[in-house]
Amino acid sequence: MTAAMVENDQASEGRPWDYLLQTWRELDVPEGWRAEIDEGQIVLVPPPHAHHNGIAAKVQRRLYRDLPEELEIYQTLGIHVAPLDKLYVPDLVVMPSELIDAADPESSDPMDAADALLIVEITSKGNAREDRTKKYRAYARAAVPMYLLIDRFDTRGAMATLFLEPNEDGTYKRSDAVPFGKPLTLPEPFGPTLLTADFPA
Repeated sequence: MTAAMVENDQASEGRPWDYLLQTWRELDVPEGWRAEIDEGQIVLVPPPHAHHNGIAAKVQRRLYRDLPEELEIYQTLGIHVAPLDKLYVPDLVVMPSELIDAADPESSDPMDAADALLIVEITSKGNAREDRTKKYRAYARAAVPMYLLIDRFDTRGAMATLFLEPNEDGTYKRSDAVPFGKPLTLPEPFGPTLLTADFPA
């Protein structure tokens, strides 16, 4: 399903990011949908397939096994990629819980992507390319240390890829890719092995 878009009519006037962020805050998004800001537009992403949610649940369960007490896993958390003025809502974000606890209770502003330790995106048919390219580059530019891409629609077959060591140019220096069926071990401070054989393809 293709994402719907809310055009920014004021993109060429004043401060387009401020306008877009204010519009994003005020949106009445249908239940299960997500609103993101990308390329000067607010993009509405439809609810994913049940398999998508099943994978997210399995990843979250494994991460919690060894997660340090000061970290938490968040779903539907808006994060701001400041170098590019983008706002994404990843499938899972791991960051220090003290940052969430300290957030202004009166504000719906997104968190800074640079504070995330791990971001997980699980592709859907309609957004696989964005997760592989735009979000890959954005998370690297934001210096997110680890980006886990779980891609059921990779042309090589279903794959899980962990990207490490972000560069300012929007790339990661290292990656570890495994097909579904093979384990993928995450480095510290995580440590668990993801059992991709359990992921519905």
